[in-house]
This record gives sequence, structure tokens and C-alpha cells, in this order.
Amino acid sequence: MCGINLVLNYPDLGKRAISNMMEATRHRGPDQSDWKQLSDGMFIAGNRLKTVDLSDWPNQPVTIEDNYHLVWNGALYNADELRNLLLTEGESFESRSDAEVLAKWLKQKGSEGIRDLQGMFALVFVDKVRQKVFIARDQYGKKPVYYYRRNNQWIVSSEAKAIAFSGLVKREIDEAQFLPYYYSRHSFPDYSFFKGIRQVLPGKVLELDWEGNILEEKVLAHSLGQDIIPDKKYFKTVLTDAVLKHFQADVPVGILLSGGADSSLLLHTWVQETGIPLHTFTVTFEDKYLREFQDPTYAWQISKKYNCAHHEVLITPETVLDNWDEYINSLDQPVGDSASFISWMIAREAKKHVKILISGAGADELFGGYNRHEAFRFYLKHKNVLQKWGGLGNKFPFAGRSLRKFSQAIDDSDQATFLNFSALHAIPKDVQSVFLSYYPNEKNPYKAALMWDRDYYLINDVLKVHDNALMAHGVEGRAPYLDKGIVELSNAMSEQQHLKHKPKQWIRELLEEAGLEEHAKRKKLGFGLPLSNWLSREKNFSGLVFDAIRSFGNEWGALIPQEMRKLVYLPEEHIKDDFLQIWNLFILSSWCKKNQL
Repeated sequence: MCGINLVLNYPDLGKRAISNMMEATRHRGPDQSDWKQLSDGMFIAGNRLKTVDLSDWPNQPVTIEDNYHLVWNGALYNADELRNLLLTEGESFESRSDAEVLAKWLKQKGSEGIRDLQGMFALVFVDKVRQKVFIARDQYGKKPVYYYRRNNQWIVSSEAKAIAFSGLVKREIDEAQFLPYYYSRHSFPDYSFFKGIRQVLPGKVLELDWEGNILEEKVLAHSLGQDIIPDKKYFKTVLTDAVLKHFQADVPVGILLSGGADSSLLLHTWVQETGIPLHTFTVTFEDKYLREFQDPTYAWQISKKYNCAHHEVLITPETVLDNWDEYINSLDQPVGDSASFISWMIAREAKKHVKILISGAGADELFGGYNRHEAFRFYLKHKNVLQKWGGLGNKFPFAGRSLRKFSQAIDDSDQATFLNFSALHAIPKDVQSVFLSYYPNEKNPYKAALMWDRDYYLINDVLKVHDNALMAHGVEGRAPYLDKGIVELSNAMSEQQHLKHKPKQWIRELLEEAGLEEHAKRKKLGFGLPLSNWLSREKNFSGLVFDAIRSFGNEWGALIPQEMRKLVYLPEEHIKDDFLQIWNLFILSSWCKKNQL
């Protein structure tokens, strides 16, 4: 895992800028960093985290024949297959690294060769022979790429902050991102919170000429898996293949173990196939909160079963207060998900033992594991009645938070209804269209909902959190459920097959067959801090949170969405129903202050 940086067409300021950016992303690749000037105005830099082939050959930037230069972030899971193809075409190799395979593959195939890559990647490849520059991001969105463009001038990096602090860009906040942040906990997918700094969308390939003009834009399509017969046997086969590929490295590997179905099955599959125990990591809270948050108990049980070295990371309100400044300083973009702080704390501990952490990210989005998927199934089955009586829950004061949210979410279209199910609050009609512009163009409503969660929520929340929190400590994150074979399997399932299956049915059945019934039948719980309890009971914690939010409201109140304003002025009155929103605003206010915005 690494950091990538490019500065193009800044001849006078490029050296200082690329050096600044390389230093800003050094935590992503603490084992080695370097930069090169490739022409009067072109500079590239990379930071390397050594995980495969620990020699110096794959140090970044990777250079072939002084004409081909690569900086990249990721792991190539079909490297052996591509290496063998290149050998038949006369290429030779000096290392075992996937970086050498990638560089020589792109040298031979050009930007079209990016379609053949299987894995996670963000890359910049400079071809001096053809005088072209490629910028690309994998179609699953596992690794980020940001850019700033003004005419034919480009600044590209793994992190938006590296661009913002390059010395080439005026650092300003993009107030338009307050809207998606309030409802979705992050910016819109192709934007960032820095004005003018954009994200390369997943699957996007940009081909530039030597002057910085765009020659071609491509999109790497998701495979539809037409030849797949989707059943549990096939799922077990592709899952086993994904686990063996993702857990393979030349450095120690650990697993983020919640004790839930997804991570438990990954651990079981690995040990069943190899017999090798791992380091396992989970979060725990004070005893008075463990009745509600039971991850530590389940994680310890399965870790013990497989003789793993288990590590519990205790997080208390004091832990948050003591580490908040360091955490916010490491945050590239604000994502209002408390799983981010948990992952950050776990990665800090994990760094002492491993260089790679595996997570169960993606399983819920591919196989309908969230509560909102159950709610949407119910809605689709009873749509006519529910649309007629939508909003009824608001009229009964005894209606619980979940019922009120469900009732408020019902809309006159399937797309808008699931959009509301997936948002923290129902999105007002007058701004729905901007959110729906990102909604999948898929006629089957349940498959469209899964695609929305995979392409919008998973990439911009879960994977962003995973990348940022782990890379802050120089730890690589991997997500086997997002392997090509498993994603293709989900795509190959029809609307009827998805609806017929219970949530994550195959995952749970394989756990039951392994004698892990308790883990298979666990109720789906969110991965987060006990915020409602802390805000209600822990005065030092809530005082810091509320003060930060009020300060944010005083500075930005006129520019934030109307519904957000009630929280920024009187957050203490909204703990019961809006504790997630309160946390979101705490992150945003802290991040803006830290970045002097």
C-alpha cells in the first residue's frame, strides 16, 4: 500500500510541490519515499509500504528502461497470471513484485491493459515513448485518487490534503458538500471538502497527452457474471479463492474481527485452508456498555477456537478526548462514521504486530445484510399500502425511532424510498434530484438498492474509513468480499434470487456448517461507538462535543442545510434521535478547525 502523487505543468513550482505532497502522504508508505522529475513540468512521487517482495527493486517510483514510470497504491491479485502472459511475449523479470508486473503490463498494453487488472489499485503511469500519462482507479473504489485541474495543469494524489497543502492551490472549503454530509456522512462521490479538489470516480481511466490534455476517458465496467450459476457451492469456491489471495503477503497479516458473520467466516476459511492462526483485533468498551455491545465476547470465542493471538483495544470517552487531536490531524476527509475512530485506534495497536489488516467490508452490500435491506424488502412487498399510508408513524407519539424513520422514508418512487432508507434522515424533495443523479440506472429495484449501497455508501464511507484510518498508521487494508469473483456472483444473481435469500444466507449457512451457529445467528449490529450512552452520561465527553458543534454553527450556520441548524445551536436537546448526526457534526467541526477552513 502506498501514496501516489503527480504534478503536471508547474515547471517553476513543481519541485517544491511534489516534495510537499510526498511528505504529506509519507504515512501511507513509511518504508520508502522518492520523487522524480520527468520533464520540465512533470513530477511524480511515491511512498512505499512493503508487503510483497521486500527488496528494494519495487521502490517507488518504479522505472522501466528509463522510459516508463509508475507510482501506484494497491495490490494486484492476478499478478502471476499476467506475469506468465508477459513471459510468453518475451518479457523478463528481476523481482517477485506485482509492481514490476503492473509496470511491464502497462508498458506492453497501454491504458487498455488496465481492464485486465484484478485487485485494488490507484495509479499514475507515465509512458515517455508514447508521451502519455494514465491516471486510474479500480472499479470497486478500494483506493482513493484526488485531483485538481486548471486547464492543462494537474495535481494528483492519494489524499486531498496533499493537494490542498501542496502550495499550488488556494485552500477553501466547498460549502456545497454540507448537504450530502448531513444526509450521507460524506461528500458527493466526485467531490471533496476542498473547493476545486475532485475525486476520480471508481473505474475511471484518464489518458492525458504530454501537455496535460485529456485524450480519452474510459470506465472499467463491472462484470455481470453471465456464465455463473449462483449457488452456495460456487460462493464457497470463490470465497476460498479470495481469502487465499487477500491473506497472502510477505509480512504478517491480521484481521479486524467483530465476531459477526462476515469476519468470522473469513477467519474460519483461512484457518480451515491453511491451519495458520493469525493476529486478531477487536474493540471493547467499559463493562457497563458490554451488555449492549457484545463484539468482544464473540470475537474472543472464535479467536480462541482457532488459536489466534487476540488483541482487544479498549476505547473509553477519555480515549477519544486524549487522542482526538491526533486523529483529526490524520483525517484526510471528514466521514461522519464513528467506525473511523475505532479503526484508527485498532490500526495503531495492530501496527505493533502486523502490516496488513483484513476486514469483512462488502458482504452486507453484496448480499443484503443491512437492516435497510430488510425494510426495503418489506416495502417492495407492501408498496401500494405503504405509499398510501406513508408518514403515519409521525402521528403517533409512541412510535419508536425506527418506525418513525421507516414511515418518513416512504416516497412515491422506489429509488427515493431506498435513498431515504440509506440516509440518516429522509431527504427533502427539493434536493432529492442531486442525490438521485448518483443512483444506479437499474430497472430491478432491489438490485438497484444493493448497487447504490456498493457504489455510493460502501466506497465513500466504509472503504474511505478503512483506507484513511489504517493508512494513517502505515497499515494496509484488504477486503476479500470485494474480490472480482464474489462481486461477479452478486451481479449474476437475479432480482428474484436476491429477494428469495435471507440476508447473507450463504455466509450464515457456511458458518453453521462449520459449527459456528452462534456467530451465524447474531443479530446485525452497527460497528461504532456507544454514542447515545456517552452523550447522555459522560459530561466531559458531551461538553467537548457540544462546544465544538456550537462553534461550528456560529461560523457556518448561514450556509448549512436548514435541518442541520437545530443541531448546531441546541445539540443537547437532540441526543435521543440524532446522536449520529451530533457525532457527524463534531467530526466536521473538528476537521474544519484543524485545517483552518
